Amino acid sequence: MNNKLLIDVGSTYFKISTFDAIEQYFRDFNKDILDDLMAKCGETISRFGKEDVYICSSANGGLRTLIIGITNSFSLKYAISIAFNSGINIIDTNLYQNIEDYSLPSDLIDVVIIVGGADTHSGLFSDSLYSYLEQLNYSNIVYAGTVRDAPSIRKHIKDVVVLPNIVDDRLHIVEEHLKEYLTNLYQQDIEGKEDIKHLYDITANQIFPTPYIVSKALPMIDAKFSVTDPFILLDIGGATTDIHYSKDLVEDNIVTESEYDRLVFKRLGVYKSKQSLIFAAQNNEFVYELLTDLKVTENIFHEQSEKATKVLMQLAIFLVLCKMSHYGKSFVNLKLLAINSIVLTGGITKVLVVEEIEMIIAFFYKKILTSDHNPVTVLDSNYDIWTLGAGGNQ
Repeated sequence: MNNKLLIDVGSTYFKISTFDAIEQYFRDFNKDILDDLMAKCGETISRFGKEDVYICSSANGGLRTLIIGITNSFSLKYAISIAFNSGINIIDTNLYQNIEDYSLPSDLIDVVIIVGGADTHSGLFSDSLYSYLEQLNYSNIVYAGTVRDAPSIRKHIKDVVVLPNIVDDRLHIVEEHLKEYLTNLYQQDIEGKEDIKHLYDITANQIFPTPYIVSKALPMIDAKFSVTDPFILLDIGGATTDIHYSKDLVEDNIVTESEYDRLVFKRLGVYKSKQSLIFAAQNNEFVYELLTDLKVTENIFHEQSEKATKVLMQLAIFLVLCKMSHYGKSFVNLKLLAINSIVLTGGITKVLVVEEIEMIIAFFYKKILTSDHNPVTVLDSNYDIWTLGAGGNQ
């Protein structure tokens, strides 16, 4: 690591890491990303050759993805897992048998993923799929379902990319082909974004999505933190909340190469998705009791203050834990009573201290799980975690 420079370009901050220090800079949104980066860090960057600079970014917002699958239990679940762990933003998922009942997304979709069936199956898709796709506005489309339906898919869908099936004959997940396609598509997306593609002026290496890099870092997390498996990592920022978790916390385990999985709650951010976070809080029966414990009223939702930001961050922690429990009925429920550590990273680490986080976690376990369980809280206040996955091991 002595001869490498790591750079994370976020939607709000730049972070750069050298052998002996990590520095953070608030972005100037009136400047091109590269110009702003060079103005703040140019002296440091100039000391490294392009081959020794490694960059990850979430500044382009990620790829907006729609997934269409045959079953919830296999194809959709597997494709969701692969997409999330590739750093992709899923805007919707459609079960094929109900496709005529789904409304059409109004915005442009960066990539549509179609999956379903083991390779022994055929005839799974019909005109209802093709009619739906004709009404969609999308840039890329990829098929990773049963091989027997691939010729028909090619015939009916223009410019479709056909990949090996993500479901093998033992109903296990095959992730590498779709994951590689999605990370490469992210690369192409960056190359199409005028202010981000200029970053290739300072690096000879591929730019990866930040969530993908964080996923790569998790097996090495104990190199910098006292973290005991199983653990969850919450990355709470301005637009979304990401949760990375040890896969032995899930009863219905997906067999993959990775020991960890990722989910994104795109409406639980504190700035860009503030109103949806407030709406979720107002519809949670325990939040008003929590606000009382925090010594505030619901008027805090209408304030613009440091105190209000703290409370929203605390509510984001509580709400995401609810969503991952039996109470939330989310895509996956975690065995939260088995957690030994809860790690927090992202913008939240600049707003809350450990005691303010521990109070929320204790409230959640007492009220939702009726337990005195007390996992250890670990705060990544220096943003060290991303550096573990960014140093050329992609």
